[in-house]
Amino acid sequence: MSGAFEIRGGKRLSGEITPQGAKNEALQILCAVLLTEEEVRITNIPDIKDVNKLIEILQDFNVKVTKNGKGDYTFKADEVNFDYIKSKEFKKDGAKLRGSVMILGPMLARFGEAYLPTPGGDKIGRRRLDTHFQGFVELGAEFSYDEEEAFYSLTAKELNGKFILLEEASVTGTANIVMAAVLAKGKTRIYNAACEPYLQQLCKMLNRMGANITGIGSNLLSIEGVDKLHGTEHTMLPDMVEIGSWIGLAAMTKSEITIKNVNWNQLGVIPNTFRKLGIELEQRGDDIYIPSQENYKVQKFIDGSILTVSDAPWPGFTPDLLSIILVVATQAKGSVLIHQKMFESRLFFVDKLIDMGAQIILCDPHRATVIGMNQETPLRGTTMVSPDIRAGNALLIAALSAEGKSVIQNIEQIDRGYENIDERLRAIGADIRRIDS
Repeated sequence: MSGAFEIRGGKRLSGEITPQGAKNEALQILCAVLLTEEEVRITNIPDIKDVNKLIEILQDFNVKVTKNGKGDYTFKADEVNFDYIKSKEFKKDGAKLRGSVMILGPMLARFGEAYLPTPGGDKIGRRRLDTHFQGFVELGAEFSYDEEEAFYSLTAKELNGKFILLEEASVTGTANIVMAAVLAKGKTRIYNAACEPYLQQLCKMLNRMGANITGIGSNLLSIEGVDKLHGTEHTMLPDMVEIGSWIGLAAMTKSEITIKNVNWNQLGVIPNTFRKLGIELEQRGDDIYIPSQENYKVQKFIDGSILTVSDAPWPGFTPDLLSIILVVATQAKGSVLIHQKMFESRLFFVDKLIDMGAQIILCDPHRATVIGMNQETPLRGTTMVSPDIRAGNALLIAALSAEGKSVIQNIEQIDRGYENIDERLRAIGADIRRIDS
């Protein structure tokens, strides 16, 4: 049963909110437990559908999973049931979750073969897997694709280090190739590697397990293959997409909010991008404090031209927060051009904001111009459907700032990425409840 959120907006919120563990990091880190037969303990794992689904898939592989406490698990992959990867069940389970693609690298490295159904996930445009497979082929794997079964196969007698130039700085692609290369023979160098904090976390964890990776945080990774990896402990970063979302929420609802334990030095350009929209925020220890603001004025470029916010590979602005920036811009003073370069249908939720009274021109599938209303005309509550995880959260923030009642349907999309979001918002004063849709 897919439920809905009923929200009565226009209320000021106040208090502290703590971000969950990073969803995108969790999907990489959990796949890495397959690289060793020793115990790996991971803490700060978010309790969300996509992550729980991946933990279930690991259990189906006969990985021993022990829950030590909230968000704290121990994994031991010493008796992996490799037959499961060829089973009908895995075809069904793996297809539901895009993160399952990162099982390929560890499986190929440790067992010499790997299989994957065409993965699911968000409908935000084409998300090619070519980068992953090109990397595996460069390391010496044979690749085939069964179109009728929609099933990918990889086999390798042995993997050998290679210089690999990625055609795109794919985060999951880089993670997958790194996990394959750590057990390959010889030296692998990956150029145009993604360097997101989540990927840095993965590389540091692999090094603690005995891997030899240098260049972490840069776009040129060097990996000296080793014979085997051992166990380790790892704590995940807070989710930067949640952190950005709560900054936007504070601005839209004129609320005074403190976001706790944000790991400030891993946030990159996120705080400054919100500051460009005129939002005041300050660092207090490792927290972000956002004072209550009646309005916020968009900064123009030095030559007076309109502010453009666009996504880019790290350390550029993450595409996962562009939908939040777009919503926040609807109540700013001034205009903003939002340019979504990576995905061609991430902006298709703007019609819902226009229904709520926002002034937005959708120029094409990648660009939208937002004419801010300076908090003078609040958005109106309405009924809408969440199209994907990130747009769902952006619509939630719009609804919390809007006058009147809003209903957001298909909230399974929001639950896939955000842990107990309604309870945590109620704790800072939001009027939100779950209803049957």
